[in-house]
Amino acid sequence: MNQQHSSNSESLESYQMSQISTQPNLSNGDENRELKALFAALWKGKWIIIACTMVVTIGAIIHALTAQEWWSSRAIVMKPQLRDFSIYHQQVKQFQPVFDIYQGDGPVLVSEDLDDLVEPKELFSQFINAFNSSMNKKAFLDVNADFKQIKSQLDDIQSEGLTDRELDLKRRALYSKWFQKITASPLGKEKELYVIQFQSTGQDNSYKMLIDYINFTKAKVNHDLLNNLNAVVNAKKNELLQQKSILEVQAKQRLEIEAARSQYALEIAEAALISKPVQNLGENEIFAINIGGDALKAKIEALKSVTNLKVIEPKLEQVDAKLKLLEATEIKKNIDFSTFRYMDEVELPIARDKPERSLIAVLGMLLGGVLGITIVLIRAVFGKDGILRQN
Repeated sequence: MNQQHSSNSESLESYQMSQISTQPNLSNGDENRELKALFAALWKGKWIIIACTMVVTIGAIIHALTAQEWWSSRAIVMKPQLRDFSIYHQQVKQFQPVFDIYQGDGPVLVSEDLDDLVEPKELFSQFINAFNSSMNKKAFLDVNADFKQIKSQLDDIQSEGLTDRELDLKRRALYSKWFQKITASPLGKEKELYVIQFQSTGQDNSYKMLIDYINFTKAKVNHDLLNNLNAVVNAKKNELLQQKSILEVQAKQRLEIEAARSQYALEIAEAALISKPVQNLGENEIFAINIGGDALKAKIEALKSVTNLKVIEPKLEQVDAKLKLLEATEIKKNIDFSTFRYMDEVELPIARDKPERSLIAVLGMLLGGVLGITIVLIRAVFGKDGILRQN
């Protein structure tokens, strides 16, 4: 009985093992049949795949050949050296004596008010800021012939029924798009070198527009710097004029006070019957009479006849000298100087930025292949006579 039970158990275990061992084989067989059916479906629909690939590839090639080309011209610039702006440096430093402080017999205090105007790093910073300025870009584009033509084509759209607001939005979008194509970006963390570039619709066009924009920006920065110098000089001139006015008022007051003191001293001297100088007589008094009545009369007449206030206030001579220097010194507005230095000059671009025709063609071919395979598989799965359905 026990032997029979043991035999049945062994038979059951061997049956279960045989079932387990045969299940993967069945699964693998199903997978193999599905793969064969899949490849058969793809082979059957090969002409659909080829047709889709060719159509999409041809479309991609046509797009690549007809799409708008974009080219970028570049240059690398850095802060200028003294010889790059020496003429401007001379224009600034010719006013240095006006700003220095003279202390009579003491040392001259050299002013630093003009130093920032000729600092190379500051000059270069102004050029980069102007290059990236949206206002400067717009001013350049408005006078550029190529951009005028593009903008005029947009203006023709107004005849299509657009409102003034819609047309204005389109113009602003056009300007914004082109602003992004004019850039100056640092090369490295130190920001000592900058890459300046201009992207336009042609190889020669981008080269010419970058050079024109550099010259446009350079002229604007130079104009602004000379205007700043003129403003600083005018501010100093106004300061000196105010200083002169104050010194003249002080000199006149001192003259009047001294004349009044002398008059009181004369009256005292006449009352004391002192007409000639007397030693050790009231030298430290408010109204000194030690020089005598005759000398006091002469002193009063001399004080009343004073017309040159520099006699009373010597500082007026220094102020007048500075004002005369300002009147005789001219700021030349037509000088040519540079606030940057080329590390690499502008050159014609070798390769276009857009479109990348070979890449577009390859992507088009891949997209067409994927589209064709997708269509064939959908037909195989959901078609009435689909291969996968038949299997």
